[in-house]
Amino acid sequence: MKTRTLKRDKVNIITLGCSKNMVDSEMLGGQLAANHIDVAHESQQLDHNIVVVNTCGFIDKAKEESINTILAQVELKRRGRLDKVYVTGCLSERYKNNLEQEIPEVDAYFGTMELPRLLKQLNADYRSELVGERLLSTPKHYAYLKIAEGCNRTCAFCAIPLMRGKHVSKTIEDIVKEAEGLVRMGVKEVMLIAQELTYYGLDIYKKRMLPDLLNRLADIPGLEWIRLHYAYPSKFPLEILDTMRQRENICNYLDMPLQHASDRMLQAMRRQITRSEMNELILAIRETVPNICLRTTLIAGFPGETREDVEELKMFLEEHRFDRVGVFSYSHEENTAAYALEDNIPQEEKEERAQEIMDVQQQISFEKNQDKIGKTFKVLVDKKEAGRYLGRTEYDSVEVDNEVILDSDGPLSIGDFVQARVVKAYDYDLEAVVIP
Repeated sequence: MKTRTLKRDKVNIITLGCSKNMVDSEMLGGQLAANHIDVAHESQQLDHNIVVVNTCGFIDKAKEESINTILAQVELKRRGRLDKVYVTGCLSERYKNNLEQEIPEVDAYFGTMELPRLLKQLNADYRSELVGERLLSTPKHYAYLKIAEGCNRTCAFCAIPLMRGKHVSKTIEDIVKEAEGLVRMGVKEVMLIAQELTYYGLDIYKKRMLPDLLNRLADIPGLEWIRLHYAYPSKFPLEILDTMRQRENICNYLDMPLQHASDRMLQAMRRQITRSEMNELILAIRETVPNICLRTTLIAGFPGETREDVEELKMFLEEHRFDRVGVFSYSHEENTAAYALEDNIPQEEKEERAQEIMDVQQQISFEKNQDKIGKTFKVLVDKKEAGRYLGRTEYDSVEVDNEVILDSDGPLSIGDFVQARVVKAYDYDLEAVVIP
């Protein structure tokens, strides 16, 4: 008589969207591993029987990608390749009722703040003592570090507060403990993320505490780079810059989404800042940290945007010559303030405007990169692809910014720092020779 062997469950986590979602997936993986459940992140082995899709619901393209991913996993379940499919994240938070009706084959849907419920579904206990313990999905030498959740801002175009709720800061102690744990795992660079970094601490300490947090993190031995992402420009706390200038392991890098430069658009977008105030802020930032790398993101095609607004935005780029820029075409999101406005610019026109703006930045980026030829930079070796080593300077974040193509006489170790002299420059990337 044959006896049936019960196969042990293995969970595969698929992450869509931003770095904040990635951290959530890593936290889920860490909890599952602590419960002795086999877990992988975006495994291609198909040796798992359970899938958790962590979705994004930010803009139309992200929603479409999330839905297509869910449908692909449901099809695998239908064919007997999977036992269970679960969905979590922003799309599930925002459209749970619709999704349950449209894709009932999913075994259960969970919102962004329902990790304990999701773990229970996976026969795991939520362990609150696992502060910051994560199953890293990034290379081991860098990691994202989420310092807060949610957002109190009321930008007209943004649905994030609908999906993530109000701003909630983590304590300094918990963040430092998490960072120390990451360093023990081999992490050398952390990228601080939140929906809004500069608001950090107001809810629990009753004052902005990002400079204090930065100083505590900068004291951690072995943490060589600390990078700031998603700083809101209105009421920007300039003391952050003093800390950046004083501490060597805080990168001279600031990601500060501005979204537009026309006062008409800034007001319509509810950005709580004028172009004049942005001008003053940018000048103050560069005066305090002269060699800072400024990254921003912009939106093209917001309702009511005119050709004059686009031209003003292009002139703004020419005036301030940002180091890094991302441009997105406007997405008309339900239940946002802007949804009441007429989405009166065709999608093709939005994309053309976005490209037009990006063309201006491309030339600026090329000229700035040309200035780097002959200069030597500290470079973090990220990976090896097609026989070439690729790295980043402190002025470049992962995936969104420039890469340095490294020429070396000998093998390099991923995650090590090297000194490299730039010998050639392109629109967005550099070629450099490693100095022995």
